[in-house]
Amino acid sequence: MRIGSPSLGSIAVLACAVAAHAQTGDPIASRPLGNANLQLLDLSVDALAAVGASTARDDTLEVLQGGGHDPRQRGFTLQQVELSALGAVDPYLNAEVHLIYFLDTEGESQFEVEEAFLQTMALPFGLHEHGFQIEAGTFFTEFGRHNPRHPHQWDWQDAPFVISRFFGEDGIRGPGARLGWLLPLPWFAELHLGAQNAEGETQVSFLANDEVFEERPIGGRPFAEQRVRSAADFTYLVRLANGVDLTDTITAQLGGSALFGPNATGSSGRTRILGVDAVAKWVPLDASRGWPFVQLEVEALHRTYEADDGCFEEFDPDCVAGFVPDETLRDHGFYAQVLYGFVLRWAAGVRYEYGSGSGSNVAFDEDAGAVVRTSRSDDPYRSPRHRISPLLVFYPSEYARLRLQYNYDDITFSRDHTQHSVWLGVEFLIGAHPAHQM
Repeated sequence: MRIGSPSLGSIAVLACAVAAHAQTGDPIASRPLGNANLQLLDLSVDALAAVGASTARDDTLEVLQGGGHDPRQRGFTLQQVELSALGAVDPYLNAEVHLIYFLDTEGESQFEVEEAFLQTMALPFGLHEHGFQIEAGTFFTEFGRHNPRHPHQWDWQDAPFVISRFFGEDGIRGPGARLGWLLPLPWFAELHLGAQNAEGETQVSFLANDEVFEERPIGGRPFAEQRVRSAADFTYLVRLANGVDLTDTITAQLGGSALFGPNATGSSGRTRILGVDAVAKWVPLDASRGWPFVQLEVEALHRTYEADDGCFEEFDPDCVAGFVPDETLRDHGFYAQVLYGFVLRWAAGVRYEYGSGSGSNVAFDEDAGAVVRTSRSDDPYRSPRHRISPLLVFYPSEYARLRLQYNYDDITFSRDHTQHSVWLGVEFLIGAHPAHQM
């Protein structure tokens, strides 16, 4: 969501507050609570920027780098500057807010409220002590491992393309509520049940909006505007994550996620997205500040897109030649990555990605005056695709990171089926950043 330009004065006040907090460690604000002092606010700023080159043309490069905070153009990219705030509202609630600034590929400033939500610290009837927690506001949907992460949490500099295919440039997020339950089992097991509005630019596979379908219609289908009118117009989440210590030096987590909701093709259109994910990390007992380490991560997704029948009304108001029958489109993909911290402050890794699908694309041929089938291979968001990305990372400190990444893309939607890109990225943090899911 674009929120407009803040005043220079407010930016200066925030910058001074963050700088002072980084030097002293004192909270930005506090509030008396009885005889105690409730610490209210921690602020931080995290910035990511990159410079790079690619054999792909500008229009192709924007699709290759499908994440909204990926490096997406030759030369320099300001991927994002994130202002984060975490604080206690009262003894019962915590709050978290993340504000984003970045420059798009047109060089225009963009501001977003990425997340703003409350989390319960206490619940009636002792529910919190039994592992229950409620989250409400606008937030990233806790599907899989990658989607809930902020860009500064990514190991690589760009989002896996299967994530941006299914969830759009900014990942799937939006206003709603989520119930978390730490299950009473001998191992770590957490169940998430969530509901969020299914409309908007961050709900690409669901109700979305006309702007999303103008840029990237799923299967070329016509857009049928629908608004949230009842609980049937929500996106529903179920996620179960299990964590275990396999040995004294190896930990692992296995998760499964499911999303259900209406889509933007008509009243009978429905979408289901299923995912499985796994991560394992090895750190020896004699590790120095976390090095050496090896971390392996895999995530696979499958989308079933039940497209309702529709009509290209802008070409055929009577919906005769412009009629499109219903059809089920299926898409899938995965990424697998390994990162090896081979010596203190240095790491190297490689990531492999694949995506494809089934079911026909459609379009309205104005010359023929009829709906025609088109090749899925020409669709950047459904065609077969492979990507391999080696990575080298250097950590000057825990507050900074340098990354050098090469992308080899094998695609079908461009005249040149192989593309090569190189990115050098820098990240730095000031302040005390709120903890995110890892």
